[in-house]
Amino acid sequence: MYRNDGFRELDRHECLRLMAKVPVGRIVHTRGALPAVLPVNFRLEPDGTVVLRTSAASELVRAVDGTVVAFEVDEIDVVRQSGWSVVVTGTASVVSDPAEHERLVHTGPRSWAPSRQEVFVRVSSELVTGRELVGGRSLYGLNLP
Repeated sequence: MYRNDGFRELDRHECLRLMAKVPVGRIVHTRGALPAVLPVNFRLEPDGTVVLRTSAASELVRAVDGTVVAFEVDEIDVVRQSGWSVVVTGTASVVSDPAEHERLVHTGPRSWAPSRQEVFVRVSSELVTGRELVGGRSLYGLNLP
């Protein structure tokens, strides 16, 4: 982050605390060598791993399994012109262990678009970054247009 740009850098702990409060984020992956972004509901594991639940036949599963992805979550207050954004970068993988799958059936996220055959996708939190816009347009006491 740049000094005095109106943003405050968030540490890993703050990022994960904020993420845990929000039910929907965006997974960023590549499709045909181009960036693709999909909104998804998720659950954050205590170790910072992001867990998604989706159809086993979904294009998302084929696109992300075994690849590095980004996962972005934010919260914006348009009235106060403030908010925060967190990005988790890590490797996505389909949960293949039956015991882990069964645990996630009970503790993981519920799909907003259920299907007959669902899988869980984990995104490791190898890199967690975030920033918060503090002050919005009233930054430094200025009343900017």
